[in-house]
Amino acid sequence: MDKIAVLGDRGSVLGFRAIGLDTRFAETPEEAAPILKKLASGEAAIIYITEQLAAGLAEEIASYKDRVLPAIIPIPGRQGSLGIGMSALKSAVERAVGADIL
Repeated sequence: MDKIAVLGDRGSVLGFRAIGLDTRFAETPEEAAPILKKLASGEAAIIYITEQLAAGLAEEIASYKDRVLPAIIPIPGRQGSLGIGMSALKSAVERAVGADIL
């Protein structure tokens, strides 16, 4: 399990294929849920997911939050940032440091 995968709509993630990442396409959270589950079951150690999909899969993503692997990281999609990635980063820093330093 040393693969890095990117999950999102085609327009947002296709460019990641050029640098050798495993790209998976989904337009809706319903389409993305089984793909995320498969990737998280051992296919990928790091999963980048567009914030638009992450918003619809918040419960599913939260179930992996306290596990070492996979690391599920929200990234902005082509529609722009929803702030989910920064919020997740702030939360992780607060848990690690004990205070909001960002």
